Amino acid sequence: MFRFVILLFIGCASHFVIAQDDMSPGFKMLEKGDFEKAESFFESYLQSDPENKTANLCYGRAVGLSGDPKRATVLFGSLKDQYPNDYEITINYNESFLWDKQYNKAKPLYQDLVEKYPDKFGAVLGYANTLSNLKEYKEALVWVNKAIALNPENESAKVSKKYIRLGYANEYVNNQSYKKGIKLLLEIFDDFPEDKDALLNLANVYLITKNTDKAKSTYRRYATSKKDSITAINGMALAEHIAEKDKEALKQAEFAKSMVSEITDAKLTEQTLNRYVQALIWNRKYGDAKKEIEKLEKTYPDSNWVRALRATLGMYTAKFKMSIENYDAILAKDSASFDGNLGKANALFASDRVVPAYKAAFQTLRIFKNQKDAKGFIEKLNGMYTPLVEDHAAYTFDNGNNVAISNTISASLPWSTKFKTSLSYQYRTTENSLILNKAESHVATIGLDFKLMPNVSLNGVAGINNSRFETSYTQPVMNIKLVTKPFRLQNLELGYQREIQSFNADLIEREIVMSHYGLNYNLGTNFNLGWYTQLIHTQQSDENTRNLLFTSLYYSLMRKPALKIGLNYQYITFAEQVPTIYFSPEIYRAGEFFADVRGNFSEKTKFMASAATGIQKVEEDPQTPIFRAEAGLTHDFSKRFSANVYGKYSNIASATAAGFEFTEMGLKIKWMLGQKPVFYAKLDK
Repeated sequence: MFRFVILLFIGCASHFVIAQDDMSPGFKMLEKGDFEKAESFFESYLQSDPENKTANLCYGRAVGLSGDPKRATVLFGSLKDQYPNDYEITINYNESFLWDKQYNKAKPLYQDLVEKYPDKFGAVLGYANTLSNLKEYKEALVWVNKAIALNPENESAKVSKKYIRLGYANEYVNNQSYKKGIKLLLEIFDDFPEDKDALLNLANVYLITKNTDKAKSTYRRYATSKKDSITAINGMALAEHIAEKDKEALKQAEFAKSMVSEITDAKLTEQTLNRYVQALIWNRKYGDAKKEIEKLEKTYPDSNWVRALRATLGMYTAKFKMSIENYDAILAKDSASFDGNLGKANALFASDRVVPAYKAAFQTLRIFKNQKDAKGFIEKLNGMYTPLVEDHAAYTFDNGNNVAISNTISASLPWSTKFKTSLSYQYRTTENSLILNKAESHVATIGLDFKLMPNVSLNGVAGINNSRFETSYTQPVMNIKLVTKPFRLQNLELGYQREIQSFNADLIEREIVMSHYGLNYNLGTNFNLGWYTQLIHTQQSDENTRNLLFTSLYYSLMRKPALKIGLNYQYITFAEQVPTIYFSPEIYRAGEFFADVRGNFSEKTKFMASAATGIQKVEEDPQTPIFRAEAGLTHDFSKRFSANVYGKYSNIASATAAGFEFTEMGLKIKWMLGQKPVFYAKLDK
């Protein structure tokens, strides 16, 4: 995120009161940064005067700064042997370790030097830079301030202080101490008003904290030239995306793309084209994005940023295999790539390969310590596999004078990413206030979930149902499901369920056992349209049978909040009609229009609301209107504890076995027993 510099504050000629006139061309070469020419010059000079200390010193600097710092260290070391107490030689020797990025070796050398020469500006500033490169920013600030006190007008010291502040701010940001990071960045403007590096990093912090208005205003400050304006517009496009204004993000990206075509800047052009394709993907213009990527692959062959775009497109279109292949190609070329490492982790998780996803995230954190997105990804995985206790209390009443109160407590324990066990107990009491018929039921189950392979799971629940009224009975219950994703954007469930009818006291007393054989199928698309179908065949212990078809065609209008509308159709038939006992028409049809919205009130509070209305027809009876609605609110009190309150109403005839309209209110509580899965320590981190 931030750049680091080693400020070269020592010039050969400045160390000597008497400089040799015939060395002046070499001094100028060093000052201009022509280090290779300076190396040749002083090498030639030393042939005629090999013992000249000034020439040897300048030759060592030229060698080190032209790309061979280790040889420079050897040269300065030889000079130190000849002149053991010479300050100028010692400081150049120390600095050669900085050129070679051997900061740990440089640190004790500078510590010794500043103890001997506490008032030497070069020694104090060199020590500050060493500490900065070791990321010991707090101490680095102390020492760079000492250097500035020794030479208040020195520009190099101020530049050093700027980069120390940038590094220190980055450290705070990585540790999510955003206010402290922002404070340090703002302090840079005291020495360098409207500094470009500070503005870019400040805007980036605002993006991380989702303060998009401040990010955009900071980018506007940055836009003082045409090139800088393009960089700023690219940043503002990302800010619009984070603010969930993807259409505006695409407008900004298109504007930047038109501007960059008028200048010659290869790096900025790549950044702008990259942002433009990202904006196409954000707006689900996948066909356009694919065409642009194909063009870029011809113009920029073997480029990781183009591979990252194709991988991102794969993630949005559920082509996870393509994403993984591109992330692997990125890592083969650059193993330390952030996009490659965390992108692969997300693609592996989307492919239901959870352990490899964990490992890819751990690798990201090894390279990018405390990186927020990588830590958040691991926390998300941990949340899915941490032991969990849930409680669900509900109060239900209907227009048939039935009242039911139930409470279900359940616990789940994932032993690995492939195997989970669960326990559940439900107590339910029902009463009819008109005929004073009462009953209660107790259901205890144990569950086992196996992941047979990625995207194929077998879930089984078995237990007993004990129902009590004037007498009592006990029946086994069971629920088995095969959950699969046979193809991209498709989900298929095949299942069998054995349950006891327990909606009201009268039905509990009749001991009706139902065996359901079901199929659930969902088909998604990349153009917001989806189709869900449910087929259930039920065989009952009273020798009646039921067939049910439910199908729903839906369309996603918005993503945040998620707004979905659609049409539902339901068709039910019973072999035998026993309307005095439970709802059992020969033919029942219902059609309805529905809308469903889900979103966030805040970071910790979520909401959902859905409603449907339409018409229903029972056999040859006249059509009647139907309406149903549900609303809920979920609040996360902490990362481990959350609660959900909800209410729902329905007058659709098929909603209950007795055919009554009903209302339900409930509370769900979820508590994670710990912060990590029980198998977390066994993961090969």
